Amino acid sequence: MFDFLSDYDDPSLLGAFWVTVQLTVFSAIGSLIWGTLLAAMRVSPVPLMRGFGTAYVNIVRNIPLTVIIVFTSLGLADIFGVTMGAPDDFELQGFRLAILGLVAYTAAFVCEALRSGINTVPVGQAEAARALGLSFSQVLSLIVLPQAFRSVIGPLANVLIALTKNTTVAAAIGVAEAALLMKEMIENEAQTVLIGAIFAFGFVVLTLPTGLFLGWLSKRLAVKR
Repeated sequence: MFDFLSDYDDPSLLGAFWVTVQLTVFSAIGSLIWGTLLAAMRVSPVPLMRGFGTAYVNIVRNIPLTVIIVFTSLGLADIFGVTMGAPDDFELQGFRLAILGLVAYTAAFVCEALRSGINTVPVGQAEAARALGLSFSQVLSLIVLPQAFRSVIGPLANVLIALTKNTTVAAAIGVAEAALLMKEMIENEAQTVLIGAIFAFGFVVLTLPTGLFLGWLSKRLAVKR
């Protein structure tokens, strides 16, 4: 029943999911940083920054992720010669370009989640801080964002789970993650349902504990109002 595994030993299966985990972790870190900066721009008193943040989020959220990932490969790498520090290692280059595309896409959703959290912080707190002489960046980093993050752990967990599943799109540019290995196995073997079930179970193992943990953390750290 499991004869098809003879051509794909455990290190290959585990290695493919390990690539998926790395894509998720690095993309999550990048998305959190870039998404936080975008959220700061969206609530900034500077019209130019506010306009850029709004335009970026509205445009990127309405572009399919596959288009963004393919553009990072065909556009940035092939046309503009962006090698991401790996001009001779095409596998590493594809991996890094996939992270770049995932960060660019996911950060828009992180931004909106954070902005909704910022809107839950009472305006009086920011006004009091400004009355004490704090700058916009100080008010945001010391008072607003800490409370905003605590109130949006749940929505950010959903974004992280979606990001984990979205890493499968990296297969479009040849990144050797789980979806690409599953495609190759299905092409070479007849047991499509069984192969699909194994990889589906793998993604459940990756996402379910994350969702449960972050859901618990969201309740534990919820801001009492």
